[in-house]
Amino acid sequence: MAESQDKTIEFVRKKDLILKRQLGQGACGLTVLLYDSIIDEYFVCKKYSPINEALRETLFNNFVREIKLLHILNHPNVVRVFNYYLYPEQFAGYILMEFVEGTDIEEYLVKHPEDINEIFTSVIEGFTHLEKHSILHRDIRPQNILVTKTGLVKIIDFGFGKQVFDSEDFGKSITLNWWCEPPSEFRNHIYDYHTEVYFVGKLFEKIILESQIDHFKHKTLLGRMCASDPSNRVALFSAVRKEILSDRFLDIDFTDDELETYRHFSDSLHSVTSKIEENAKYRADLDDIQTKLEDCYKKVMLEQFLPDNSLIMECFINGSYYYKRNIPFYVENLKDFLNLFRACSREKRNIILSNLQTRLDSVVRYDLSPSDSDDIPF
Repeated sequence: MAESQDKTIEFVRKKDLILKRQLGQGACGLTVLLYDSIIDEYFVCKKYSPINEALRETLFNNFVREIKLLHILNHPNVVRVFNYYLYPEQFAGYILMEFVEGTDIEEYLVKHPEDINEIFTSVIEGFTHLEKHSILHRDIRPQNILVTKTGLVKIIDFGFGKQVFDSEDFGKSITLNWWCEPPSEFRNHIYDYHTEVYFVGKLFEKIILESQIDHFKHKTLLGRMCASDPSNRVALFSAVRKEILSDRFLDIDFTDDELETYRHFSDSLHSVTSKIEENAKYRADLDDIQTKLEDCYKKVMLEQFLPDNSLIMECFINGSYYYKRNIPFYVENLKDFLNLFRACSREKRNIILSNLQTRLDSVVRYDLSPSDSDDIPF
């Protein structure tokens, strides 16, 4: 009789780490620095230890939620989690995380104002990754964005973080002592992606004004991030990222052949896209997009045009959409674009993707109850 695949495997060997020093105490956790002598590495350990002991049981689910969020995330600008230990019966637990040896973003930029543009871009990259996974940080302040000695940004402390899936999740369920004037949506008890953009914008605005930095390249964009009224604000970090990448286009040259290849592909993709569901998101991982394009090409390389236009659309759109069945998408355009994408530098590929997304922004959005029988839903 075969053994059950659900058999519990117990790791009973105790792992001893050396306590080096205490790093800090937050509302829900005490953090300490630990050392592993076997692999010669330092780790941060966050112990569940609420300041108000009477709330130990009530806040325990927040600590578990932080662990779940950290395990979803994997990005150079977001702190890494390595392990966790939970003891639900005692409402106790520990998170073992990457040790980020650096200073908070405000302190770093006071000493290194010349790095403002690179740091801004890295912060946007990190928050775009959170947004991609439908995660709100909800505690954006200088102490929660660290920068290492080499200029690497790390977003930390997801104790107030939350994964959201629909508008009901955007309720402002937390009350913090904010370090700047709150945005106008707080009056309606809303905290959403617009709000995250606002607080990141206000953080950089504060640093730039106090340090009198005059060489920041994205002043107009930053102003739109800081608008109190969300209707006047940049809606998403992905949109901020897109504008940053578009600005770089001026400094990077594309050959006439590269531009022609891109435009043929862009025209084809736009022409077959009928509608995009309003909550659908664009794919942002360059390697993942290239893999999807390669898989798509392998499936159709012997054809003249794609037998199913959804094959190419799903390479760029993560969500629901409609495509036009009566407009052919030629395989030759896919082949040429794939060769271009493979050959370009990472920065060029980012610009290509940003421009494609701008093109798709012009496609009609729809809610989840479409009724157009002339289109084929995916």
